[in-house]
Amino acid sequence: MLRSRVDIVQENLEQYLREAKAPTFRLDRDTPLRAGSSLLASQAVEVFHDQLRSRLLDVMSRKLKERGQSYYTISSAGHEQNAILGTQLRVTDPCFLHYRSGGLMMARSRKCPGVDPIRDTLLSFVASSEDPISGGRHKVWGSRALWVPPQTSTIASHLPKAVGMAFALGRRRAMDLDSELPEDTIVLCSFGDASANHATSLAGIRSARYAFRRGNPVPILFVCEDNRVGISVGKPRRWIADSFSGLSQLEYHVASGTLVDTWDTVEKAVASCRRRRRPVFLRLPTVRLWGHAGSDVETTYRSLSEIEAIEAQDPLLANARLLVESGAASPRELRSLLEHTAAQVEQAAIYAVGRPKIRSLEEVTRTLAPEVDASAQRRARSAIDEDARRTVFGSTLPENQTAPTKRTLAAHLNAALTDEMIRIPEILLFGEDVAKKGGVYHVTAGLMDRFGRERVFDSLLDETTILGVAQGLAQHGLIPIPEIQYLAYLHNAIDQLRGEACSLSFFSDGQFLNPMVVRIAGLAYQRGFGGHFHNDNAVGALREIPGLLLAVPSRGDDAARMLRGMVAAARSCGRVACFLEPIALYHQKDLYVEGDGQWLFDYPPPSGPDSVLFPGELGVYYEDHSDVLLVSYANGLLMSLRAARRLREEFGIRARVLDLRWLNPLPQRAILEHASDCAAVFVADECRHTAAGIADAVIAHLAEQGYRGKLGSARSADTYIPLGPAADLTLLSEDDIVAGVRALAEWG
Repeated sequence: MLRSRVDIVQENLEQYLREAKAPTFRLDRDTPLRAGSSLLASQAVEVFHDQLRSRLLDVMSRKLKERGQSYYTISSAGHEQNAILGTQLRVTDPCFLHYRSGGLMMARSRKCPGVDPIRDTLLSFVASSEDPISGGRHKVWGSRALWVPPQTSTIASHLPKAVGMAFALGRRRAMDLDSELPEDTIVLCSFGDASANHATSLAGIRSARYAFRRGNPVPILFVCEDNRVGISVGKPRRWIADSFSGLSQLEYHVASGTLVDTWDTVEKAVASCRRRRRPVFLRLPTVRLWGHAGSDVETTYRSLSEIEAIEAQDPLLANARLLVESGAASPRELRSLLEHTAAQVEQAAIYAVGRPKIRSLEEVTRTLAPEVDASAQRRARSAIDEDARRTVFGSTLPENQTAPTKRTLAAHLNAALTDEMIRIPEILLFGEDVAKKGGVYHVTAGLMDRFGRERVFDSLLDETTILGVAQGLAQHGLIPIPEIQYLAYLHNAIDQLRGEACSLSFFSDGQFLNPMVVRIAGLAYQRGFGGHFHNDNAVGALREIPGLLLAVPSRGDDAARMLRGMVAAARSCGRVACFLEPIALYHQKDLYVEGDGQWLFDYPPPSGPDSVLFPGELGVYYEDHSDVLLVSYANGLLMSLRAARRLREEFGIRARVLDLRWLNPLPQRAILEHASDCAAVFVADECRHTAAGIADAVIAHLAEQGYRGKLGSARSADTYIPLGPAADLTLLSEDDIVAGVRALAEWG
């Protein structure tokens, strides 16, 4: 029978422990392994034990996979020196981890009585619903008790949010808010050397340096576990050192890879990060044993001699030699430790395989998108201190303003943001140009003066950083309201929403949350400005993200109420929400003709029964009309209202108009209820025709539910939006709606 490389590596270790001679002298438990080092003999043996636990779990995952009982074979084999980090860091130092972090997790678990890392890891390998971190949804390193938020990233997309957590430590104190973490807490973020090349990791490291340069404490320890290969792709010699060792505002350390030197180097790096509150980079040399994962046939890109040379560098083999030769342990003691650990893993595997799996769709999605319950609604409608409001707003509150410029959508958003920041001291607002300038469209004007630079601040110009930092802030109990300056800019960084923020509750079984409300200026119909990057009319990329709440207001009073509802969903339920603000409607005053002032609305007071709109609450116009239901949102709502008047006055068609307000999830039940009262349904969708808006989803749902009336839609063209008057050729218009309804109903 052919031996696998897993078997060979294990046999090499076992052979050494059988054949090695007992040391001629023994170190006392409390004696350092080497003069000048703080690594005691007892600590070195503990680290080796943790490394054995990690290694034997990886061996077991391969065995279980062969039996069809395990679903994960990306191992930590060769990376086990990271157990030193797990030993030296505190449980109160949050860790955002690389997927080869088995040794670190074994060591960290020692610090928390009651945590069984062997059992817990095996439950995750077999996707048991009793897996204590993900509930069987995915194999992730994570633990609420150990302050390890789970990561699913394989491309270092967790770096920006780790930076956000480090930034949050100082920001909470600057805001005079209590913290559950000690003042000298640091954040660990580990990743592979191949991932260090990814744009997201570079953004994270640069943003940490930038924030520190700006005078903010950013105590983060970046650990690059360098095994010198990304699956099959190698890299130039000294690539990590050449890329990161000479950067300003980034202290650089490198370990040799040996046990004692790595211990001492980690100790220096951790102490410096903790004391100086600055970003520190540690290159940790490792090897990768057994290929990238169980499915990786390493012999297709490495020769047998190369594989054997790497296996000879096995850190467990080197550490066993060091422990024996230094007198810290005898071969017999280490062999006994190996056998005892193997028996523990075997018994835990038998237990894990027999534990239940997820059995229903409801179990899978239970933690994906918590509903806004009655208690959250009451909290959102609670009173705000009137004296505090008058201190901030002055003698005239926004609900008493009569000037047209104070009654637009932009003005109402500004007032609503102010009220929510008075109500909730944990709110921070940040993004490109939001502080001093007050936003490109002046929506955040004056907020920095009202609440200070600790709560309203400008970010560097990088959307990945903005959304990543928001996650870190949120995971430390703050309520971030980041701004993305234009919808088109979001696509530079959308994985921070899709792959990271919205997946956290799902992959942690609801134990970790990163509540936030992302404000995005977007959609089209700007006059005399923009082209595509300032007139992006596609929301499909947001609508497909599981668990994301997406709202689009069209009028000022709705915008204020909806924003409060989104903040409540974030604060009380941990939701990740996007508030898409139609740029063309920010300062809109008129509805039908210039000067009619019919798109100006009174500001709704911030408390009371009518102060908030929650997901699923629609806007309805002409509810007694039943010839056709016009379904729209944002700019399309104004066009639909104008079209409805023309249809009634010119053709006798009585149209009810529905403002969706909420685009993810779509309020399909409410749409169907209104549709059942009408002879036809027409969707006016300002987004592009193919998979970019909501028309296809609304029409498909109505058809599937057996709606018997006629169905139709008008949408914008499948094209990027050009500059100038040519933009009108591509976009949904009032005439399109009128013509479409007439054709649909065969009225002429």
